[in-house]
Amino acid sequence: MLTKDTVGALVSSLPDDVVITDVDRIEKYRQDRAFDPSAGVPAAVVRAECTEHVQITLRWATAHGVGVTTRGAGTGLSGGSTARSEGIVLSTERMREIRVDPATRTAIVQPGLLNAEVKAAASAQGLWYPPDPSSFEICSIGGNVATNAGGPCCVKYGVTSDDVLAMQVVLADGTAVRLGGPRLKDTAGLSLTKLMVGSEGTLGVVTEVTLRLMPAQPPPATAVAMFATDAAATSAVLAITSSMRPAMLEYMDSVAINAVEDMLRMGLDRGAAALLVAQTDAEGAAQHRELNEMVAAFERHGATEVVATDDPEEGAAFVVARRSAIPAAERRGKLLLEDVGVPLPRLPELVDGVHRIGAERGVEIALIAHAGDGNTHPLLVVDPTDPASLAAGDAAFGEIMDLAISLDGTITGEHGVGRLKRPWLVDQLGPDVLALTRRIKLAFDPDGILNPGVIL
Repeated sequence: MLTKDTVGALVSSLPDDVVITDVDRIEKYRQDRAFDPSAGVPAAVVRAECTEHVQITLRWATAHGVGVTTRGAGTGLSGGSTARSEGIVLSTERMREIRVDPATRTAIVQPGLLNAEVKAAASAQGLWYPPDPSSFEICSIGGNVATNAGGPCCVKYGVTSDDVLAMQVVLADGTAVRLGGPRLKDTAGLSLTKLMVGSEGTLGVVTEVTLRLMPAQPPPATAVAMFATDAAATSAVLAITSSMRPAMLEYMDSVAINAVEDMLRMGLDRGAAALLVAQTDAEGAAQHRELNEMVAAFERHGATEVVATDDPEEGAAFVVARRSAIPAAERRGKLLLEDVGVPLPRLPELVDGVHRIGAERGVEIALIAHAGDGNTHPLLVVDPTDPASLAAGDAAFGEIMDLAISLDGTITGEHGVGRLKRPWLVDQLGPDVLALTRRIKLAFDPDGILNPGVIL
């Protein structure tokens, strides 16, 4: 058990105000946006300002056998930064340096910088950082790396791991190592950089990332369609993805449409069963060709209304509608946020199954999706004051996870396993792969102090 003197040794080894022990100030560091009810009260919060602070913290934690929960901006949705009692929280929020190199089209970034800030710094140099989670304005690069975050643009440009070239990582014993480098091609040794991305703080603490940047994205053209049935919408998705790689292809069901319309009053069709937002960022004649192909696919598969525009601002308004779905649904009750994905041909079955589960359990579900890559986000709305509603939500949550696995899918496409989805991981991976995963974890973290309870 941690004593006052033990924690005091950590406090005295770091500069003033880096370590927080006051219970009231600690409160905001206990949970992420998953609001995991199992969150404990940590003994301290370390707000590291540099790699050396992280090293000191992990050496102390290893010496005393103390669990360390690494935290970025706290926007995670799977309980990956849920604090534990008798442990500490290691926050990277103060690590916010960035250097953009236009010559190599790279950015060297500390983990506390927000995704939107990286985009802005790249844009100032005429460059672009593609990964764009819906929470890009408030989520941190460290958290994006931890969960291998995606977003609407990832259907064409890939997820976070596709743009991470290198990183500095502090291991459990305090050793700082550099993985990868500013090279576009490198096959020397095992791909430890790729392994670290998506490891959710269980293998090490990332203190610096080298990101690949791209030339600025051309202004996109946008096509939006309303459908009377989900089957028509999902068939249109498959038609588009079979012939092109759209820059964006997003889906909203009727519950999501109405939640967004309640909040934004955009004039969306409340009677539609589904809405699709598609974009192309091809240039010149190719953009017009792709836009026309999208419109034709929508019409061929029974769209009741189609709007097409090459005005970036008009198109952005529809993207805002899709990005607003989660906060709009939050106004209807407490959310249990799913993040299941399937191979594209199974998308219609997943959509139908999610709606069936919601009806059978009496749970309102707003279903949104990065439809172009099969990654869906069922938003389960429950009444936090009603035990029956909470129980129904929990049951539906598990059944959706089971459904995704049965369709050769995944329990998480971009939010991470965290603590909330841990019970289903063996069903997806199988016992042999899970055992191999544990052996890898043991090699990096033999004492099990890094994010205990996450993934494994």
